[in-house]
Amino acid sequence: MNPWMIVVWELLGTAVLILLGAGVVANNVLRKTYGNNGGILFITFGWAFAVFAGASIADKTGANLNPAVTFGLAIAKKLAWSKVPYYLLGEMAGAIIGAILCWAVYKLQFDEHDEPENTLGIFSTIPNIPNKFWNLVTEIIGTFVLVFWILESPSAKAVTHGVPTFGNSALGYAGVAFVVLVIGISLGGPTGYAINPARDLGPRIAYAFILPIKGKGSAQWGYAWVPVVGPLVGAGLAALLTLALGS
Repeated sequence: MNPWMIVVWELLGTAVLILLGAGVVANNVLRKTYGNNGGILFITFGWAFAVFAGASIADKTGANLNPAVTFGLAIAKKLAWSKVPYYLLGEMAGAIIGAILCWAVYKLQFDEHDEPENTLGIFSTIPNIPNKFWNLVTEIIGTFVLVFWILESPSAKAVTHGVPTFGNSALGYAGVAFVVLVIGISLGGPTGYAINPARDLGPRIAYAFILPIKGKGSAQWGYAWVPVVGPLVGAGLAALLTLALGS
């Protein structure tokens, strides 16, 4: 595949992922929506199937949609390092665009929301108990589970045109969605389970510099490195274990 087509498909898939993922949070948080106060299961199911939708769209590239997944695949020798920059560019650009589209969908609700200073959490993660070390541990463990499953799932070793086929051989991308769902339900309580640097950093950039939300709060840049570094470390550990196991 032309490397720039990797950028295009990863951008499209990640944009849909963030549009739907941030969208379900907006539907839950913003006051004048039909999904207001839908609850944690409402959000986790929405994010899980946002992964399914985005990954299905980006199937041509192997649907990484996540720099941690890209990093893990490269370390595990399942993706050429020369392709990594194209994946990262598509993922980050798509995440920013997805956040902008989410804002556009809920523009009227943002305009009338009575706590605009508390809207960062619609787009990016915020820990319930701020402690960068333990927040980092949470993100490492959650991402380790995701990437190790991707690398060791039944069809992960099947390669088409140099791109791994993710997921259980019967479930396909729905398998990844189920793993994301259980990570969210089981491990998402402390930090909001970014488990994806682009998913957190791209919307945080959009929130800080692009989205015209009147009265919006801080982008909390002091925390922003945690949901970037944690997932990359977790993915790296998963890939190293895969290599050590000879998988």
